[in-house]
Amino acid sequence: MIMVATYHYQRLVFTLLFTFLCFLAVFSHAASSRVKLKQGELIRDKQRETLVSEELEFVMGFFSLENSTSRYVGIWYYNIPGPAVIWVANRDKPIKDAGGAITIASDGNLVVLDGEMNQVWSSNVSVPSNRKNSSEALLRDDGNLVVSSHGEELWQSYENPTDTYVPGMKVPVGASSAGKGFTFRSWKSATDPSPGNYSMGADPEGLPQIVVWEGENLEKRRWRSGYWDGRIFTGVEMTGSLLYGFTLNGDGEGGRYFVYNQQNSTKVRFQIGYDGFEKEFSWNEGEKDWSEEQRGPANECEVYDKCGSFAACGLSDSGLAVCSCLQGFELKEKENLFGGCKRITKLKAERNASSGDEMSDGEDGFLVRRCMKLPDFAHVVSTEDCRSNCLKNDSCTAYAEVLGIGCMVWYEELLDVQEYDNVGNTLHIRLAHSDLDDGGKKNNVVIISTVVAGLICLGIIVWVVWRFKGKLKVPTTSSASCCNNSDVLPVLDARKSREMSTEFTGSAELSLEGNQSGPELPFFTFSSIAKATNNFSEENKLGQGGFGPVYKGMLPSGEQIAAKRLSRKSNQGLEEFKNEMMLIAKLQHRNLVRLMGCSVQGEEKLLVYEFMPNKSLDFFLFDSVKQKQLDWTRRFEIIEGIARGLLYLHRDSRLRIIHRDLKASNILLDENMNPKISDFGLARIFGGNQNEANTNRVVGTYGYMSPEYAMEGLFSVKSDVYSFGVLLLEIVSGRRNTSFRHSDDSSLIGYAWHLWNEQRAMELVDPCIRDSTPRNKALRCIHIGMLCVQDSASLRPNMSAVVLMLESEATTLPLPAQPLITSMRRSEDREFFTDGIVDVSNDLTVTMVVGR
Repeated sequence: MIMVATYHYQRLVFTLLFTFLCFLAVFSHAASSRVKLKQGELIRDKQRETLVSEELEFVMGFFSLENSTSRYVGIWYYNIPGPAVIWVANRDKPIKDAGGAITIASDGNLVVLDGEMNQVWSSNVSVPSNRKNSSEALLRDDGNLVVSSHGEELWQSYENPTDTYVPGMKVPVGASSAGKGFTFRSWKSATDPSPGNYSMGADPEGLPQIVVWEGENLEKRRWRSGYWDGRIFTGVEMTGSLLYGFTLNGDGEGGRYFVYNQQNSTKVRFQIGYDGFEKEFSWNEGEKDWSEEQRGPANECEVYDKCGSFAACGLSDSGLAVCSCLQGFELKEKENLFGGCKRITKLKAERNASSGDEMSDGEDGFLVRRCMKLPDFAHVVSTEDCRSNCLKNDSCTAYAEVLGIGCMVWYEELLDVQEYDNVGNTLHIRLAHSDLDDGGKKNNVVIISTVVAGLICLGIIVWVVWRFKGKLKVPTTSSASCCNNSDVLPVLDARKSREMSTEFTGSAELSLEGNQSGPELPFFTFSSIAKATNNFSEENKLGQGGFGPVYKGMLPSGEQIAAKRLSRKSNQGLEEFKNEMMLIAKLQHRNLVRLMGCSVQGEEKLLVYEFMPNKSLDFFLFDSVKQKQLDWTRRFEIIEGIARGLLYLHRDSRLRIIHRDLKASNILLDENMNPKISDFGLARIFGGNQNEANTNRVVGTYGYMSPEYAMEGLFSVKSDVYSFGVLLLEIVSGRRNTSFRHSDDSSLIGYAWHLWNEQRAMELVDPCIRDSTPRNKALRCIHIGMLCVQDSASLRPNMSAVVLMLESEATTLPLPAQPLITSMRRSEDREFFTDGIVDVSNDLTVTMVVGR
């Protein structure tokens, strides 16, 4: 009994001791960290004391860098190892030991003291005498360190940055007093936070853009982002969704400023590195590390003015910079490819001034260069005719018309010009009349020589064919080659790639509307695709569409593919096949599916795409179990991705394209659930000045079709906007537009309108995510959706406005009109074609609906 009692007594003592030690540890930690620093209090380095934000997002305290005993005061993320320091106080005056402290001085300023109580850093603001004794410092959850008194902010670290930008900071833009001198200064090295040789900030003189300078006095530009067009910086490939959070705001008094609005919970920071590179990082929670999402310069061509004036920089296949003079210009110095270029022929005004002849022949014109990074030092002018405005000014050397910016003109040399493959803006370069059309008369000798050489080669080929015609074999089964590259893929049959199907016997047969040239796609033999898909087995079948079945396959290289096989029973035939094959071959965007090649052999027609492991959006969205995998953040990213893909089709691609069949099943999802628009068989191309068209053959999916298209055959970019609005409402609600047949509302649009009109719009949000969805973001998305599905096409926003509304909460949204036509329509969810019978007497079109 005594032994048992002794055992229980010892166990009780041990438990009490352990509890006391745990309490002491918690108390010690709480004592070493505080949320607010008041006058007379100290944050001491020896005691490892810190100042933390209320929600434990950021911490301020003393730190050292690798292999150094010097101590600095900085701010870093509370729960991320590193530390990733976003701000440093005494960056050029380190403390030699751990005897330093942080406090509020008698003058009301936040100060850093060394071990001998000497001041090494101060917030250095003028504090009114009646407020000096009530100053306090607070570290906010966005990383902003604020010194205030009686609620009035006296100083903040956001307005005195070091090398890092974090969401919430305001970067002043323009030549206002607020914008002068506001730059981020790099560290001297990775282990030395003292001011380095590079600075980053908004251009204080020109149009809004981000610039990196080299040197203490900002005398030399190293990199620039390109101009802000209301959505993106036009000189940066902003493919990461994290880059789309920037907005340009203005308060009317303090000027304009850039600010980054956090789109989700991912931690993001932008930094000017000690090596002169602007970098964007995001925190990868799974790998517990920072991922570099973007950097500038990203390549040699992004180094500022790499090729000099009037020259364009392009990248070779190996990634090296290749400089070339713009048409009408030649090298300033022979064999100096990076020294810039000069005009071959003076402009008309210069020729007249030098000769005194006012009747000089030939008017100046413009060379059109697409997919360009626009030159530096542009000016914006208010005019409806940008071309005429430039021609009237003898100093004008180029112009561009950019949506979101307006008419841009250049008066001096064109600097820092870069050419891209599929993005960028169109630049109109002013040239003398004789330098247009590839140099005019100056190149006649070259042209004539080329023609003569070509005729000689042609004669030789004809002679060879005649000489050996008896040995040529006529193939009994022909295959169509989709490209000129005979060695693109291992599965390519070089011999068959030269054999042409009788169905494709002329260039006109292979041309798109608007006289667009055909594609250059890899050709696959039919047998190679059959082998890759296990002879089109049912086990490999991914689904069935209007075109035909789609099969999963694997190439000998191990790359997975999705092969779309034209069904003989399909209403879509050769026309849709050619349309999709040649159209999507010209498109390159992260939110468009990539076409890898094609195959045509007799009646067999195949299109080969990149494989999308997560299938299509409707596979998740309309499944009661799988839709739970689409939380609000994921759904919003999908909405943004679709919007950016459509904007590319409507405005930023080389071709202006109307999709005409945008729906959930045509949105594919890659391994990261990024959306990719697919199925371009029904798409149409518009000319540069064309805004709308009419058709007697209405195609698409009922429920997604705009009223003017379904009823009148009239389609435009606003038709796709309507389809996007329907899709947006489906993504938010998790319900099909046509799932309301047995309710008081005929469609999702009518249901959404009633909830919107009764101020109950949150009830539209999918119940499985409603509780975790930010109310303001959801309501804004629903509002945008209602604007897109208005009956009148003129009232709907274009996709550039939609993208801006999605990415900038500062944009004011107009009120939508009630969609009367759509709300009264009841229909089956079916795809259809209509064959039009035109009555010439009254210009009306009668349509016959045919299901497919």
